[in-house]
Amino acid sequence: MPSSTSPDQRDDLETCILRFSNLDLKDASLINPSSSLKAELDSSTKKKYSFAKKKAFALFVKTKEVPAERSFECKEKLWKCCQQLFTDRTSIHRHVATQHADEVYHQTASILKQLAVTLNTSKTLSSADEKNPLKECLPHSHEVSAWLPDISCFNPDELISGQGSEEGEVLLYYCYHDLEDPHWICAWQTALCQHLHLTGKIRIATEGINGTVGGSKLATGLYVEVMLSFPLFKDDLCKDDFKTSKGGAHCFPELRVGVFEEIVPMGISPNKISYKKPGVHLSPGEFHKEVAKFLSQANQEQSDTIILDCRNFYESKIGRFQGCLAPDIRKFSYFPSYVDKNLELFREKRVLMYCTGGIRCERGSAYLKAKGVCKEVFQLKGGIHKYLEEFPDGFYKGKLFVFDERYALSYNNDVVSECSYCGARWDQYKLCSTPQCRQLILTCPACQGQGFTACCVTCQDKGSSKASGPTQDSFKEECECTARRPRIPMELSQYVRQPVSPEPGPDAAVDGPRLV
Repeated sequence: MPSSTSPDQRDDLETCILRFSNLDLKDASLINPSSSLKAELDSSTKKKYSFAKKKAFALFVKTKEVPAERSFECKEKLWKCCQQLFTDRTSIHRHVATQHADEVYHQTASILKQLAVTLNTSKTLSSADEKNPLKECLPHSHEVSAWLPDISCFNPDELISGQGSEEGEVLLYYCYHDLEDPHWICAWQTALCQHLHLTGKIRIATEGINGTVGGSKLATGLYVEVMLSFPLFKDDLCKDDFKTSKGGAHCFPELRVGVFEEIVPMGISPNKISYKKPGVHLSPGEFHKEVAKFLSQANQEQSDTIILDCRNFYESKIGRFQGCLAPDIRKFSYFPSYVDKNLELFREKRVLMYCTGGIRCERGSAYLKAKGVCKEVFQLKGGIHKYLEEFPDGFYKGKLFVFDERYALSYNNDVVSECSYCGARWDQYKLCSTPQCRQLILTCPACQGQGFTACCVTCQDKGSSKASGPTQDSFKEECECTARRPRIPMELSQYVRQPVSPEPGPDAAVDGPRLV
């Protein structure tokens, strides 16, 4: 969509970022800083701004490159953006400049901040305590550029040519490790990903790093090599910690790297619930045996074992372990409250926890253990990702939800979810068709053909009356499907275990979504 930020506001914000490298880019108070800061920009700083703006624009355009089709063999490159195919640089540049100015602006700000952090890094480190772990681990150079791989031996196109869905790759990983200077790591990760033309999301905190990045296989391979050799992570990370899947840079709209309090948002300070006290890790093989043992019991409701899905409801809706307890929560930050509200459910139970890649279980299991009611708490090492690599036809049925533009990965042919409108088996998510509503919806082709493309009746009506209705801001989060779902559900004393395959229920109708 066209930029909503004026040129003057951008100049002020960018000046503010350069002047103060530790600013929070999301701080609304920075939108109109004092224009007097402009006078402090020297020629060197202005050159950096010009460089950052050009680099941000070029990086955004590169993420939209797609492999040329046969009919376009004479063309050097093709670009796809907003469901449009562009065959020449002028047209894609014009499109990005007019429709994605905000994205380019924020990427420019990110590069400017990274440059500012880089310039201040050596001063910060030299004044730090002599026993600073970062200083001890990085004896040769504290400059970000010193920890970027040498790519001079590769043709530049090799790093980006494999970003199509068949040739590219997406990495998912995390590493819990106490970090003294997460902002330095943030600057380094930003530079590293830009250096390798990777997109994705990386969260950094004093407790470690959590990332998912996409690009060519060459680029992701170099990224893994750098991470495994980096002094702060080399003793905690191994190659098996990186989960891979088909994808590429196109799976993410941009690169986002930031410093947060937690590397996975549970909503509780790491100082209160630490990753250092998790449940017992079970390999995929060990977890498989435990699930098999549980499912073989004649009366599972009376079992002392609970298989607990730590993910959000829209994740478990399209794929889950047989016989699991899948909380009907929208965010992982609701998980602690869910445990508190249903604490008696876990008393004297053996809890087998799992999530996508394992990271949510690290602190989720620590929280459950801290309550002191469970007999034992276990977690699936490597998460569903690693389990499906070893047991694609095992006890996990359905798709694996992922937080990128692919929405889901398929390892088996099982469909465990249904169309929200008619109840037919369906598991391919789409975004609600109503502007600014970010709810995910399951609507089959037949229902889509009838115009049912919104997440609920309210959104469907809003979409139909948008032209003469209220402003776009009033559309956000005003959905029946959100309002009718309790924020923290209360489970029955004997919880209803999730079935393997759904059957169309009696409440299915063609004039509105089914209750979920």
